Amino acid sequence: MHNKKSLEIFFFALHIYQFSNALPLYKKIGGKYICRDLKRFFQLKTHLRNLNATPETKTFLNTPASIIKSKKNLANLNGIIISLSNTVLNYDAQKCKSIFIGHGTGDKPYGGSVKSLETYDYHFISGKKHLEKLHDSNVDIHQDKLIKIGNLRFDDYVNGLFDREVESDRLGIVDRSRQNILYAPTWSWGDGTLQKYVYKFSRELTKKYNLIVRPHYQDSNQINKIEKWAKKNKIAHVYFSNPAALLKSDTMADFAISDILISDTSSILYEYLITGNPIIVAVNEYKNLHNMPDELDIMQHVPLFSGKESIVDLVDNTMDDETYREKLKKLLESCFYFNDGRSVDRAINFIESNF
Repeated sequence: MHNKKSLEIFFFALHIYQFSNALPLYKKIGGKYICRDLKRFFQLKTHLRNLNATPETKTFLNTPASIIKSKKNLANLNGIIISLSNTVLNYDAQKCKSIFIGHGTGDKPYGGSVKSLETYDYHFISGKKHLEKLHDSNVDIHQDKLIKIGNLRFDDYVNGLFDREVESDRLGIVDRSRQNILYAPTWSWGDGTLQKYVYKFSRELTKKYNLIVRPHYQDSNQINKIEKWAKKNKIAHVYFSNPAALLKSDTMADFAISDILISDTSSILYEYLITGNPIIVAVNEYKNLHNMPDELDIMQHVPLFSGKESIVDLVDNTMDDETYREKLKKLLESCFYFNDGRSVDRAINFIESNF
């Protein structure tokens, strides 16, 4: 395809938060970020300060090297484009190859046209659930293009790179004798439950537990309002992790400090399986989910909260059920490959061996 000496790695995403799914790979292999417009370029400068993985390349605020280019104008790039967003990239196939990673493998359908997935040269596959999602999307991708990698984001968690006390300090948790509940709902695309349950959970769960609220990036602008409400109502033991702070509030950092997860249709439900901790699904009205066999469908394996039950009792009972944890371990193994802390190495080995 091209001389290896001139090989460059590019990361493309339509939205800045999607880049977080490639951060573990970027930190080891370096590369340039493609920002589709000035807005995303400034967001990168704001949220990825001091993350330059190639210090020989000097950048303003020491952020990753970046360029501003539309997805329609990538023909002059020479190297590998790793995409976090499902969209057609207009590049020169003689000079570039493309790899699709995406930004989560949950039960919601891919955004955009699923046929865009057929335009990529390779897909890094996180597990059997990922394959089943492609199958249920009715896309035609040759098996030679499907590369078994595992979940890149799991590596740092599996390798013990997050410290519970450090993350407690980050969030300002006062009473560390309490167990921590992570509430991480999706946004309106997926009928997210933030506005439906955050006030109820804050009032009720904080009587016994610490509650960590991590909204979807698209709802991060709601944090200030909810925080002011909690302060006005003298509700203690509720904390907020802002997903817009991509480095400070890494998803896996919130996993490391939590003892149980409550979510809805977010792909975080499946990612949280790596912790081995209990999960509760807050049922919503979103119906356009993928069809999954039982062994890949979390809804068949975890307690469901409809809004009518006592959320405190449900958490209590779920935390005490040791047999339930065994079910979650099996679900993890069914959904994701490897889970051995070496997924990033597999991705790098594939890139170095094939380009």
